[in-house]
Amino acid sequence: MNISTIIPPAAWIVIGLNVPVFAAPIPPQSEPEPPALGEHGPNDPVSAGFDALVALFDEFREYRLPEVTNGVPDYSAGAMERKFAELRELQERLASIDTTGWSVAEQVDYQIVQAEMSGMEFEHRVTQPWRKDPAFYAVVNFQFGPKMHRAMSLPSTPIPERSHADVRERLEAIPVILSQARNNLTDPIADLAHIAIYTSQQQLNRLDNFISNLREHHLDLVEPAQAARDALHQHRQWLIAEHPNMRNGAGVGIENYNWWLEHVMLLPYTWDDLVLLSRREYERAIASMKLKEHKYRHIPVLEPVDTREAYLHRNNQAMAHYHRFLLSSELFTVDDYIEPPEPATGGWERSGERDYFQNVMDRYPLPLAVHGRGHTIDAMHRGRDDRPIRGRSRAYFVCAVRQEAFAMGKEKFLYYLGLVDDVPRAEEITYNLKAFRAARAIADLMMHSNDMTFEEAFQFTLDHTPYGWAREESPTLWHDLELYLRTPLYGVGYLIGPIQIERLMTDVFLERGADFNLTDFMDEFRSAGLIPVTLISQEMLGKQQTY
Repeated sequence: MNISTIIPPAAWIVIGLNVPVFAAPIPPQSEPEPPALGEHGPNDPVSAGFDALVALFDEFREYRLPEVTNGVPDYSAGAMERKFAELRELQERLASIDTTGWSVAEQVDYQIVQAEMSGMEFEHRVTQPWRKDPAFYAVVNFQFGPKMHRAMSLPSTPIPERSHADVRERLEAIPVILSQARNNLTDPIADLAHIAIYTSQQQLNRLDNFISNLREHHLDLVEPAQAARDALHQHRQWLIAEHPNMRNGAGVGIENYNWWLEHVMLLPYTWDDLVLLSRREYERAIASMKLKEHKYRHIPVLEPVDTREAYLHRNNQAMAHYHRFLLSSELFTVDDYIEPPEPATGGWERSGERDYFQNVMDRYPLPLAVHGRGHTIDAMHRGRDDRPIRGRSRAYFVCAVRQEAFAMGKEKFLYYLGLVDDVPRAEEITYNLKAFRAARAIADLMMHSNDMTFEEAFQFTLDHTPYGWAREESPTLWHDLELYLRTPLYGVGYLIGPIQIERLMTDVFLERGADFNLTDFMDEFRSAGLIPVTLISQEMLGKQQTY
């Protein structure tokens, strides 16, 4: 696959309400409200030693970031060795905290801190992006995914006067960062450099637009911006020249993958389990799709819309139906802050052949919109969670599977309850989506076991996406697979999240029997916060999920 033929990806694949198709880290929100019932608030008594855990957590979250001088983060070998040695000291301090007599909720918080520290340990022992991953040095922050600290988000122009000095410092830091990157990258991996060559071109495109805007509004910033642009171009040419000499094997390997599953993601699975589950989900999705197509074979298929007006009409009808159905279904308590989605007024641009998600959205936007709204609702809920540990955003994607458990689970459960029953041919699109997700999950696993290169995983996904809706020029698929290669388990989370919440629902039903109530179950699940589902199981049942 020639990377020069790939269309530059958008920063987000948006659906109607500017909700990302893929799960992104949930940003902090304002207007905190009291914590969920059953959890301690800031004035409630806590067990002896819990305050020490909170203090250690705050120290760790600050400490894990690199030192920054004049806008340049220090990822040198010596700095990273010191960070790793000091992490071991933090882990020893965590182990020394006596949790005797702690509540279940406090013990869960302890395990969250432990998992995040394990995430940093994995980064230093295994992935080491500062020395292996050229794409890590993204000086322009233009898309979601792992990258160096203080990647620059290019501001809109005109730039407020109060921000001028910071913008100048960040621009002037870029040539220094990239010069250091070439020294730090002592073991660059070919597939990751392949990704960096592509993404650096996207960064150059954005810098070109930024410089053009600066010429109109801020001539004093043009020179440092141009120097940054020139440095990035030089760095990209270096990557292209060095790429043929780099070794491959970008995956973490099965043994390391299993360690990540157990100690960071807190999942009761192995790599082999996930391969089996992903293949089974793919087969189930294809079979279900074909059966639904057969059932409605006498009804015309949903054809894609061809105009903005038709797209907005279909989208806004679907979103209004979704919110009415969400309220009537009583799947979970719809809090007052979860208001009906605002009607979309734009965001539909098509040129050439449709990308995968455009194929879905232009036929029937509801499935992807429901998924995106799940992440939005999670974001709003977490923004009102002021608990000192679980109310914070999770480092190292520790909450990724939990996020998909709700977004994908909510999507799946609403289908069971009849969300798309009034549009018969829509249901087969939901199974098409499941097949696409399962194919990407298999590709994720095979890249990390080093059974597939990035390009082989890309081709595998193309070959296993129904009806050719994913294209070789697909910016969506490109970004998804590079994210999965650089973030173990991310692609599998779409499948494992729903499986975990279904398992937890089963366990709670078996314990409560006739007293089981679906709304109560979902409310309890949400109130636990964005933490691994095994820890939610520990709170709800007094034990973690095991297999």
